[in-house]
Amino acid sequence: MAEFPARANVVIIGLGGIVGSSVAHHLIERGWRNIVGIDKSAIPTDIGSTSHASDFCYATAHDPMTCYTTLYSIDFFARRGRYEKIGGLEVARIDDDERMAELRRKVSSGRAFGTRAQMISAAEAKARFPLLEEDCIQGALWDPDAGLVKPRSQVVSGELVDEAVATGELQAWPNTSCTGLQVQDGRIRGVETSRGPISADHVVVCAGLWGRLIANMAGEDLPIMPVDHPLTYFGPYDAFAGTGKDIGYPLLRDQGNSAYLRDTGDPVTTEGGQIEWGYYEERAPRLVHPRDILEKEEARLSPSQRDLDMEDIIGPLERAIELTPILAELGYDDKRSFNGLLQVTADGGPSIGESADVRGLWYAESVWVKDGPGTGKVLADWMTDGLTERDHHSIDVARHYPFQRTESYIAERCYETAFKIYNPPVHNREPYTAARNLRQSPFYERERDLGAHFMEAAGWERAHGYASNEPLLEIYGDRIPVRENEWDNRHFWRVSNAEQLKLSDDVGMINLSHFCVIEVKGSDAEALMEYACVARVGGETPVGKGIYTHFLDHAGGVAADLTVLRLGSDHYRIVDGGDTGHRDLVWLRRLAESRNAKVAIEDRTEDFGCLGVWGPNARQRLQSLVTDPSRLEPDAFPFASFQELTVAGISVLAFRISYVGEQGWELHFAYDDGLALWDALYSASITPVGIETYANSRRLEKSLRLQNADLLTEYNLLEAGLARPRVKPCDFHGRDAYLAQRQREQQPAYLCTLSMTDNRDQQRVPRYPLGHCPIVDPDTGQVLVDSVGRRSYTTSIAYGPSVGLNLMLAYLPAAYCEVGRPLRMEYFDEPYPVRVEAVGHVPVYDIDNARPRC
Repeated sequence: MAEFPARANVVIIGLGGIVGSSVAHHLIERGWRNIVGIDKSAIPTDIGSTSHASDFCYATAHDPMTCYTTLYSIDFFARRGRYEKIGGLEVARIDDDERMAELRRKVSSGRAFGTRAQMISAAEAKARFPLLEEDCIQGALWDPDAGLVKPRSQVVSGELVDEAVATGELQAWPNTSCTGLQVQDGRIRGVETSRGPISADHVVVCAGLWGRLIANMAGEDLPIMPVDHPLTYFGPYDAFAGTGKDIGYPLLRDQGNSAYLRDTGDPVTTEGGQIEWGYYEERAPRLVHPRDILEKEEARLSPSQRDLDMEDIIGPLERAIELTPILAELGYDDKRSFNGLLQVTADGGPSIGESADVRGLWYAESVWVKDGPGTGKVLADWMTDGLTERDHHSIDVARHYPFQRTESYIAERCYETAFKIYNPPVHNREPYTAARNLRQSPFYERERDLGAHFMEAAGWERAHGYASNEPLLEIYGDRIPVRENEWDNRHFWRVSNAEQLKLSDDVGMINLSHFCVIEVKGSDAEALMEYACVARVGGETPVGKGIYTHFLDHAGGVAADLTVLRLGSDHYRIVDGGDTGHRDLVWLRRLAESRNAKVAIEDRTEDFGCLGVWGPNARQRLQSLVTDPSRLEPDAFPFASFQELTVAGISVLAFRISYVGEQGWELHFAYDDGLALWDALYSASITPVGIETYANSRRLEKSLRLQNADLLTEYNLLEAGLARPRVKPCDFHGRDAYLAQRQREQQPAYLCTLSMTDNRDQQRVPRYPLGHCPIVDPDTGQVLVDSVGRRSYTTSIAYGPSVGLNLMLAYLPAAYCEVGRPLRMEYFDEPYPVRVEAVGHVPVYDIDNARPRC
């Protein structure tokens, strides 16, 4: 037997599953050498989720990264001859209109992201899947690219490992447990194993169900949790005897019953001669902390296959028999049936990427079979190039703040995620109910007393509107449509549009305490910030200046959108979005480390709060609260500058900026002073206004961009309409790529503002769309695709009450970027006419941007 290696370039922990083996394959493909893979049991795994997975793939989802990794994986399996593209049905029962609507919504998402899903009738579904009771359903989604990994993803994992070993670049060590991680000075240095230590500069954790235990060895945790997934078998079923098929009929999802069904093909195949019925518990999911998973020798089947109590599933099974009576005709195989453990996550997304705290420690966790090879590619590209083909914000493990990696938070959020795997459909604005009230503004109780309609972002409770403002509907109600469709109206409060109109007529205050606040100090602070930012923030930039700017990746993609306040020659404050802030903090710290910068970078978010005071009467109202009103006059307080002021006896940093298109200031204050400031502003008759105006409706009217929605690493600043007239003379991250982009005669696409010219659906009900909707050429019926293959879909969408239009942002191919051009948008699989209102960063409200600067 070969000698156990003492040194490797990369160690993969959990090589035996589809994720670990895919990572090894793609790393070697990208030129990585000297890789060691270990697994606590066999390779391929006989104890992980891959060993019992159902191995089917549906191509369509509601987010672009999932569609990307799934489509890549399907193609990967197919190129290896390991995929049966049998197609898949998702049905809506006759009494489940909500599910039928969700299928239509999913078809539109599929069009947006490049899948081929379509709606079919109940009769067509029956023709494709004869075991179905046609009278039980009203229609179905047909996904022609859905299928089965054959004979098993476990087999594919073994093949990938064997091929990688044959290259001489991978050593595979089964039955080798990771017993510890060597971490020194914030970097991974190696792995302790049951066979001895391995020094390594890069460690990739693909340990699946046991991933959290490996993370714990580095002093951190992952927001993921194993959950029981009942898998049952009925047979014998001999309909495909003699065919040699691994599957005969298409896949069937009955998501309204939180279940799926498939046949297992010819009895002579690996799992053949049965009907498999799986269920996702939607009322009382059973989470299992990985420390409580049995060892191999303790389990009846395997550690990831736990005993199943028939009583837990009898209700859903009876409903399944109504839809597919074959289940009642076959025998139930209790010896084969089990609870298979799979992973759920705290926010629905996997944990992939480099640890926020330990350099060189990478994760690829909570990944399903359908995304395994795609994840391998994403991680290998990320490790090799520092970037990925698709913006990876939704999967980046660094997106999670420390409080989101505590055991109690993980347990509560994963529990809620677990009962929404299949049912009910998750709304675009769906709030979590668990792990709430963790971060509150200093005036939270005042907001609550005003009847705040709270939603949550980055742990912060944010009021989207206030019940106390409902009398405003008597004034503005004729300008604010009633949303008749329940989906469009869900988690929306009509009063928020009235608040916006009140703000534009008078003055309002918006709670912005969710801002992520990062301070950068030290002798190299100026040099670091100048290199990090596209805009000039050092040099002649005066103290007291606020600069709207961006971070780029080294390919010129837009990686961050933020504001920098220069507090001193070597002292900066970054004001960032709550959802994006932690990733930006981690990126900046890594940049400082790579440049050996002498700086202190600190998260000060919970030390400060912020209230935005805006409207045509903002100056007048604030002047009544300051000792020297003249300091607020335009000449004394220029736009985009900040000053220390005393407002009602409270020290604030007042920053003259506007994200709502009106005159006013952000008032930044010490957290403990927030309640007194709120009371003073409220006493001055400044109306509380919900975050809906700031984040959605007025933002769209002003054509303002949002990171991770409209601003993505797949697009550059010129395409986003945010390029400055000149490039600063000093170097900055991504400068070479940015200069090359500026040399193009034309960009492949531009971010445009569109409006709906008729928002009535086929029942003549006015609609107010949400989410990602494909943009279509009305002449060809095809989704727009630019010259580099990027598809057009809405990146942001909201109703703008000040202009009376449904507005949206979308990247359009350059040839379609023409003001007034008619196009089409699809929503719930119905077409709606839209019009290009503006190309680039041009507002539809206050086109000259005069109101904020007056």
